[in-house]
Amino acid sequence: MIEDKFMRVLLMFDVPTKSKKEQKNASKFRTSLIKLGFFMMQFSVYVKICKGLTSAKTTIKSIEKILPPYGNIRVLTITEKQFDNMQILLGGVSFNEKMNDDKNLVLFEYDEKSKEFKYGNEKISKEKKKTKFIQPSLFEF
Repeated sequence: MIEDKFMRVLLMFDVPTKSKKEQKNASKFRTSLIKLGFFMMQFSVYVKICKGLTSAKTTIKSIEKILPPYGNIRVLTITEKQFDNMQILLGGVSFNEKMNDDKNLVLFEYDEKSKEFKYGNEKISKEKKKTKFIQPSLFEF
């Protein structure tokens, strides 16, 4: 039953950025989070929507593979209902939160044999072209 529900993996981190090497590690970690499907909710707070608890646990295992050498990183898995009960004490819902709402979410099925994505009955060919991930700005109030 919990596998059918959308879950949110909430990731909070503090990583050192004093030296060039630490800045590079922090930037690499942030870029890797975006590649894993996370979006920035606030500075150092990222969120990913997952389908079910198993997917959330798999996501956390993926994060463990990209951890920077130093810092403090915490992960919290919550249900969509718990996330909706979050109170905003100052400011409003960010642009990223509006765009990454579960109502705007489209789930694709990946076929291992044909190496293609499916949406409903449609097949979508996997592009071999690499695209650079650019996250929209949070400064849209």
